[in-house]
Amino acid sequence: MRDIIRGTRRFISGLRPVKVPDAPARAFRDLWPGDANRGARLLRGEFEHLGTTHRLDPAPEAASGWDDRAGPATWRAAAHGFAWLRDLRALGTDAARTRARDLAEDWLGRGAEEELAQAPDVAAARVSAWLGHWDFVAATAEDGFRKRLLVRLAQDARGVVASLPAEAMHRGALVTLKGAIAAAVALEEEAWMTRALRFLPGELERQFHPDGGHVERSPAQQLLAMQDLIEIRNLLHGAGISPPALLATVLERAGQALRLYRHGDGGLAQFNGTREEGAGLVDLVLTQGQARGRAPMLLEETGFHRLQAGRTLVIADAAAPPPARARDAGTGLPRGADRYAHAGTLSFEMSVGRDRLVVNCGAAPGAEGAWRDALRATAAHSTLILADTNSSELKEDGLGRRPERVEQERHEANGAQWLESSHDGWRKPFGAVHRRRLYLAETGDDLRGEDIIEMLEQGAKPPSFVLRFHLHPGVTASLQEEDQAVLLRLPSGQGWRLRAKGAAVSLEESLYLGGEQRRNSQIVLTTEAGQDTVQWALGRVAAVPGEAAEA
Repeated sequence: MRDIIRGTRRFISGLRPVKVPDAPARAFRDLWPGDANRGARLLRGEFEHLGTTHRLDPAPEAASGWDDRAGPATWRAAAHGFAWLRDLRALGTDAARTRARDLAEDWLGRGAEEELAQAPDVAAARVSAWLGHWDFVAATAEDGFRKRLLVRLAQDARGVVASLPAEAMHRGALVTLKGAIAAAVALEEEAWMTRALRFLPGELERQFHPDGGHVERSPAQQLLAMQDLIEIRNLLHGAGISPPALLATVLERAGQALRLYRHGDGGLAQFNGTREEGAGLVDLVLTQGQARGRAPMLLEETGFHRLQAGRTLVIADAAAPPPARARDAGTGLPRGADRYAHAGTLSFEMSVGRDRLVVNCGAAPGAEGAWRDALRATAAHSTLILADTNSSELKEDGLGRRPERVEQERHEANGAQWLESSHDGWRKPFGAVHRRRLYLAETGDDLRGEDIIEMLEQGAKPPSFVLRFHLHPGVTASLQEEDQAVLLRLPSGQGWRLRAKGAAVSLEESLYLGGEQRRNSQIVLTTEAGQDTVQWALGRVAAVPGEAAEA
């Protein structure tokens, strides 16, 4: 990070001074809705980001929110990025406007020189946020505050432009380009725009697979990356500049990929750092992106599959984790595309109509390490875990050991669908490969699975393993011990039953962080050492009696 900053400063030294205007040359408005509840919490000095809350308070005696004592690096990066302005704006009150200005003033005095605040993607996010909410934060403020904000914005923008092409392998590189383009428009810096447009096509190719999936393999980052593309397109159109033809192509493909990740309730499946996003925001992004058509059944390069029949939908992860890169030593922020990656290879989620049935546990990327990694662990996903060992090694900056070879093969016939997949994440510690077969009947009323541990050394026996099926909090479950089965009742009243062969069936408590933390249940299938195959089936049954479901 320090080398990047030094190089950036050398580049800046060769630029002419920026003439700071009295106001941005072009007004533009942040496109996305804020959350008034989160805004109300900010008024109380509480900032929640991706599952964790810390103090963000402008009071001089508080001394909280900006330095490395305030919270984890991911949380602090969001605080320095100022996207939370949209939550204060959603309140629409004078108190919210005053709090926005107080926090900005406090940041100028106490937070601006923090090294994390100067990271290119963090600074770019702040530039975009300040400009997108300029009329809310600064337009009617006193002249001195407005001038200080614009001077700092221009300084940040010079550094952002100089940092191009962005060093980060993840979505932060798109954020950096977006901030550079926004600043070029607002400050009428033609050279900045020229530089940003030179790197835009290459970054689009680096960030998105040909199938439209984002390189981070995260539904949440897919959604945010689409928002970035839409904002870049609108900024260029507003400035009278024709975007590169590739931008429209990538935006269309990204919209189709986003549809694959949607459950029947319109929200996103919870893979790789994703929490339940409201259907309203996803609809808005698809509309703004002019993304039309039906969801694809698979993303070939990104490696997600969608099995759908009747009212039943299965979304499965069947590819290797995204690529890694070392963490930035200066800021503590990971720079690889695996920054939010989970050890959830071959996990799946299932919904019936608008009811989610089988889920992953969610995510808290902004939390302290132990809690964040508990949700990244294989055991927090609806898949197999061998010898209580994660399929990928969890590290603070992404993943260490991971599946290197993930294979998938899909078949369809007469409306029925099969997905066969495997990964070698346990090859090094155990000499084992996990193979999973999923079958969805043409009616959608029968999902069957087979999980196999294949030992690569002849004659070797597998350690014990466990299969987990995390249930959405809206699902009521009751164990039927005599049948080695679990009876399930969905919020709609529809009944399903899971049966298994080759494993002991139990029902245990779990936690769900799709949004606010809630308790839920998980079905656990446990084998003994030496057992290599478990077969299971989830089938629809007649309406579940209330007494049985509540037993």
